[in-house]
Amino acid sequence: MPFQVLVNIGNHFDLASSIFVAPRKGIYSFSFHVVKVYNRQTIQVSLMQNGYPVISAFAGDQDVTREAASNGVLLLMEREDKVHLKLERGNLMGGWKYSTFSGFLVFPL
Repeated sequence: MPFQVLVNIGNHFDLASSIFVAPRKGIYSFSFHVVKVYNRQTIQVSLMQNGYPVISAFAGDQDVTREAASNGVLLLMEREDKVHLKLERGNLMGGWKYSTFSGFLVFPL
């Protein structure tokens, strides 16, 4: 297992596919924090909604052993819309164990 789910009330985050599926229409908050470790490459991580990038974060300093990148967004989602993170560029040495992804319903519509 590449990562651990700490809270998944309603089981709308599928651990096998790493995809969150909206249970209802509403405004959702998503944030992520990624850390590249011992990696001289630039990384880019995007939050994808229904297969399209919405926001991204970059980490590209070549002279450090650890570098973090974060971003967050409020999204209007329809029932069964899907959200996941995608590593667009580079690779995460050390894997996803230093990174977090959070999402929750702010306001149902």
